[in-house]
Amino acid sequence: MSATTAAAQDRWAEATQLQLTWWRFRRHRLAVISLVIIVLFYLVAAFADFLAINDPHATDARRSFIPPQGIHLFDKDGFNPHVYGLRGVRNMQTFQLTYTPDPNRKLPVRLFTRGYSYNLLGLFETDIHLIGIEGGQRTDGIFLLGTDQLGRDLFSRMIVATRVSLSIGLAGVTLSLLLGVILGGISGLYGGWVDTFIQRVIEVLRSIPTIPLWMGLAAALPNTWSTTQVYFAITVIISLIGWTDLARVVRGRFLSLREEDFVVAAELAGASQGRIIFRHMLPSFASHIIAAVSLALPAMIVSETALSFLGLGLRPPAISWGILLQDAQNIQVLANAPWLLSAAVPVILVILAFNFLGDGLRDAADPYG
Repeated sequence: MSATTAAAQDRWAEATQLQLTWWRFRRHRLAVISLVIIVLFYLVAAFADFLAINDPHATDARRSFIPPQGIHLFDKDGFNPHVYGLRGVRNMQTFQLTYTPDPNRKLPVRLFTRGYSYNLLGLFETDIHLIGIEGGQRTDGIFLLGTDQLGRDLFSRMIVATRVSLSIGLAGVTLSLLLGVILGGISGLYGGWVDTFIQRVIEVLRSIPTIPLWMGLAAALPNTWSTTQVYFAITVIISLIGWTDLARVVRGRFLSLREEDFVVAAELAGASQGRIIFRHMLPSFASHIIAAVSLALPAMIVSETALSFLGLGLRPPAISWGILLQDAQNIQVLANAPWLLSAAVPVILVILAFNFLGDGLRDAADPYG
């Protein structure tokens, strides 16, 4: 046996559980790529207002349905980022105002320009944005994904919507994880009437049709509530519905583990029930929990998007992926502005990334398998 092979074997033998998990996870390339994508999305969510180019709530009828506009990096003078000014032309047959780039008007694109005011990370107020233009008329701007019917910049709205949709999914899964692990653990560990009661509650929740339940709960939310209040209400509602699957998984594992020797030894040693659950039993099937959470998180995001898309979730002036997709419901509008469907792209990317990440984490959580 070579010295290199012996050193590698010693390295694996002395590694901790966390190190083994990380080494095995790195070999799952698709999961690593998905992790990078998810981290980038959450960075975008954290600095959404800084990355937004225009005010996502600002409306202007003169900028209605402007097509996507690219940034030109070079001109005859060399490297000179710029966008073309827009020229509006009225179609005399449809009376629709269409915009075309005017090559004779070059608007320079600059970094760290001033725009609308916002609170950076909720700490302090600023008006600095990553990119912007200098000069230009009211209809001029950087519209990377075009504008909607009210003249709002779709790229800026999509950036801000990322923060809302991802945070709802994260908060919802956190609450569902706590409810599922605690109630499922209590049900599986204690058994008896406690198990019966919790399982009947789960069956009642699972028997309720999802869409009518959403409609009823959405109708129960007062129209006078603020966007923040509706936001937290939707998060709690989604969490109360989504914890049952995880609770069933945890209960089944606890039923099989509660008679194991290490659990009995912990009880005889005087360990509390909470320590037995979180210290001894949960780590033994972490891969199952990771798999369940990795599937629950994209399900939460899709639930919020579907609710808002159907008009049952968040309401304007809130911005989420579902609200952006509402504009794509009208086939006539979509025929004139197909770029409105671009709001579906981040939803697809995030869902796929979370699923691939969950596969990698599930395999890596059992390094000895």
